[in-house]
Amino acid sequence: MSEPKTRPTDVDPRVFVETQAPERHRADSLVLIDMLADVTGEPPVMWGDAIVGFGQYTYVNSSKKPQTWPLIGFSPRKGDITLYIMPGFDGLAEPLSRLGKHTTARSCLYIKRLADIDRDVLRDILAYGYATTKARHPN
Repeated sequence: MSEPKTRPTDVDPRVFVETQAPERHRADSLVLIDMLADVTGEPPVMWGDAIVGFGQYTYVNSSKKPQTWPLIGFSPRKGDITLYIMPGFDGLAEPLSRLGKHTTARSCLYIKRLADIDRDVLRDILAYGYATTKARHPN
């Protein structure tokens, strides 16, 4: 059986952002690295070839295999910056209503750029996502 592709790597997340991320997302991605490091107290780590993650936890996936994943992270994709809020968005209707221009899907928060959103509200959502996932998976 093959190994999962999304695992921690030795690539420096800042170098990834500065050289591989879409140019329009580079400055915002560097801000997000600092914001998530501050919120989590964890260093940024590259997961696979496109996710900057903070912390990690292990869960059992749908094939009953243990899988390790970042507690929280983001990826500067071509169209949007995707933030991975692992517990999802139940109970976050009020802060999401104040966030600004965004979309969500299951555990993903999509933003085009930080200028479109309220950074203080984003910080609160990130803190909630990190703390909730960490509490649910105390490794």
